[in-house]
Amino acid sequence: MIILELKFLVDVGVSNKVENYLQEHGYDIKTVRSIDPRMSDQEIIKLAANEGRMVITMDKDFGELVFHSLLDHCGIILLRLEDATGIEKLKIIKEILTKYSDKIKGHFCVYQKNKFRIRKIRRNNK
Repeated sequence: MIILELKFLVDVGVSNKVENYLQEHGYDIKTVRSIDPRMSDQEIIKLAANEGRMVITMDKDFGELVFHSLLDHCGIILLRLEDATGIEKLKIIKEILTKYSDKIKGHFCVYQKNKFRIRKIRRNNK
């Protein structure tokens, strides 16, 4: 089941195809590319958290920020698809949203080697 209430902040490098698909299918999205392509990872997480958005990224540094620095967030989808084309990334996002959109909000999610993991993150005082 696809949940359209999910809101996303799409990081640079994910793909215009993913951005366009999300917009065309009624998701509330913003793109780092259109805000500031040089925005730091901390700024990305802060903006997304303030607006209730999940971050879609290819950047592994987000794991460090949410697991060790314990930055507040509304969820991360990390695509470990280093050599993937925009079409391949889009196929994965469609699959994730079709199968897991009701389970991902507020979680750290990783797609790698045809597997999708959803991890809850313990936070201080939460």
